[in-house]
Amino acid sequence: MLSDGSAFLKGMILGAIFCLVLSLISSFTPSYHSTEEDHHNHHHVKAASKDELRGLTQGQLVELTQQVRVYCLIMVQPKVLLYWATVKDTWSKHCDQAAFYTSESSKALEAIDLKEPNEWTRIRKALQHAYDNAGEHRWFFIARPTTFAIIENLKYLVLAKDPSEPFYIGRALKSGELEYVEYESGIVLSYEALQRLVKVFHDGDRCPETESGLWKVTEEKQLAICLKYTGVFAENGEDFEGKELFNSKSVENLITDSLKKNPSNVVDGCCSDLAVTFSGMSPNQMQVMMFGVYRLRPYGHNFNDLPLFQPPAGSDND
Repeated sequence: MLSDGSAFLKGMILGAIFCLVLSLISSFTPSYHSTEEDHHNHHHVKAASKDELRGLTQGQLVELTQQVRVYCLIMVQPKVLLYWATVKDTWSKHCDQAAFYTSESSKALEAIDLKEPNEWTRIRKALQHAYDNAGEHRWFFIARPTTFAIIENLKYLVLAKDPSEPFYIGRALKSGELEYVEYESGIVLSYEALQRLVKVFHDGDRCPETESGLWKVTEEKQLAICLKYTGVFAENGEDFEGKELFNSKSVENLITDSLKKNPSNVVDGCCSDLAVTFSGMSPNQMQVMMFGVYRLRPYGHNFNDLPLFQPPAGSDND
């Protein structure tokens, strides 16, 4: 009986250890070395207030607005053809350059075929392509086709920022010790951040091209790990009041949430006036957003925004 009880106890212990190991493996994120740079000073990147901009001359404002050029990388696939068509016809026309990247070719889909089914590898190739074709663009915006972006507000956020500094901005989240920018809400990289990223792509130990078979790390976390090795850290984009600029929900869902939490002041509880992105948007919702953001204006009202961002030459809408 004693031997039977001992065997049973050993079995229980071994089973518990095995379950613990499986649990650790399933939640494991590849480790990275901490450095003094981990304690960075830019966790919150805020858009300038109008009071701050009033200190600039008109000439300085014009020069700044002309220097802020955004290269948009939109990741699409043939199975979401309607989303590609909608993004192409709406907000992407406000990018200084918009490039669509796909996993496979399609006659109906005008996009750069990266011939890569793995999404993380596809993002790497798209970022490399954007870097190789950057030209005068110094800010890079990565988005999914279900994201709606207001590019003018993105430009306003980075207007007074130096793209030769390593900025990596969006909706910053945390997983364990890793801070990362949520892919669904859009990711902004400065030229310096992208340049460092492209260099570390060649280091398979620090920035592997494919995941290990033991774990699955999301694309947004893979990107954060690679950037962290180069001293680039996730920054949360906010307006001058501290409100989020990169939203993880659609306008409809944000308003619904605000009605429940703050029914007496729905607008203030919903979104920032300078919001950059909204996520999980349907093609119809994007068309409605274009009407509300760019086309609807009260007759006779004069808009006096300090910086003026003109749509790129050749854009045929709004």
